[in-house]
Amino acid sequence: MTSWSAQITELIDPAVARSKVTHEVIIGHGALAETGQVVRRAMATVGGASRVLVMADDAGFAAAGAPVVETLQSSGFDVETLVLPSDPLPVASVEEAEPFRARLASDSSMFPVSVGSGVINDLVKWAAKETDRPYVTVATAASMDGYTSAGAPLARDGFKVTIPTRAPIAMVADLEVIAAAPAEMNGWGYGDLAGKVPAGGDWLLADALGVEPIDDLAWPLVQDHLRFWLTGSQGIAASDPDAVARLFVGLTAVGFAMEFHGSSRPASGADHQIAHMWEMEGHTYEGRKVSHGAAVSVGCVAVLALFDWLLDQDLTGLDVDAVLASSSNLSGKHVAARQAIADPSIANKAMVEVAAKHIGQPQQRERLLHIIATWPALRTRLRDHLLRADTMVTMLQRAGAPTHGAHIGVDAGHLMRTMRAAAFIRRRYTIFDFLEDTGLTDAALAAVMPKLTYGNQQAAE
Repeated sequence: MTSWSAQITELIDPAVARSKVTHEVIIGHGALAETGQVVRRAMATVGGASRVLVMADDAGFAAAGAPVVETLQSSGFDVETLVLPSDPLPVASVEEAEPFRARLASDSSMFPVSVGSGVINDLVKWAAKETDRPYVTVATAASMDGYTSAGAPLARDGFKVTIPTRAPIAMVADLEVIAAAPAEMNGWGYGDLAGKVPAGGDWLLADALGVEPIDDLAWPLVQDHLRFWLTGSQGIAASDPDAVARLFVGLTAVGFAMEFHGSSRPASGADHQIAHMWEMEGHTYEGRKVSHGAAVSVGCVAVLALFDWLLDQDLTGLDVDAVLASSSNLSGKHVAARQAIADPSIANKAMVEVAAKHIGQPQQRERLLHIIATWPALRTRLRDHLLRADTMVTMLQRAGAPTHGAHIGVDAGHLMRTMRAAAFIRRRYTIFDFLEDTGLTDAALAAVMPKLTYGNQQAAE
């Protein structure tokens, strides 16, 4: 098995060479000191830029802002800072990014540098795209996979979507800063990375049904190394430098996979649909907004439980006529979406997504017959790829990541509503759609819900 440091040479450097946007990635101990020269090289690609705008929130600036400003000034730059409060946590929305966009738009000499983790990175990424300039990102935690991606998952008018943007022209990740981040943040990153397991299962379903074929570049970049990145999860909770470095390299590779594929499919499936529902609700727990990674972690376990149930079924005996007789037409799905999603504006946008992936009964019949004919091979392929939910629970718990709804203030009823609603908010084909196609949604949810609900005592442990 290779080491994380070897993977920088074997995976990250070739990814940088292939990237159409990212020219440089520096991951290492003491990397912050190189920020000024990294920005100098990046700025050479931008005519007219001469000043640097460092954008962060309080937490990100406390983690790395001062040394970043120092190295930029030592490299001869005039530096301005724009820092958002981190309590409450910044919201992942285009509205929250507006101060960044407005300041960049007001001065064409400004070169953007992001200092922070998930939300700040996405806000700056969007602001840079809106003002048509490259940017450099300085990572402060292994909390998510979006540093090197070409999309910003932000809410617009309350509906969260992945907005096409640009990947950073360069990234600096000082492993001493990353390892010193709050352990819960790196636990969130572990949860985000763990979500690639069920997301891969979703892609296998879509590939098998001819909905979206596996990408021969993006798939192996993530899935061939995922088990290695997820090993030694107890080191994440302990802030072990090697464990956190391995996690960060994995998250960085995933970001490149999304850029190469042109969408978030290599990283996001039904687990993220669940998380996005809570994010759009503005869900909080113990007075704090629940992070993306924490929400994905819980969604990961829920979706793996659905896969566990599905793989125990013999779909070669499906009654096609009975399934078709009980299936909903597009109008019925729109009604179901409005019933499942309380916010009318979100429900209306979800109906657009539902219409984009709806198929008529003739096509559904063909799909069902294909499932019947290919289920044994598909089930084997899924079993070879997936981890069981209880195995993932153990790994996530060791990493200090939440595993069940009770850990983030979601009770059984809320979780059930979320899982029903999540199926409608993306046109991406996932296990939610597979269960709907086969008429098994109600049976699957009824079977897995008891396994996904903790009592108060267990939730507190």
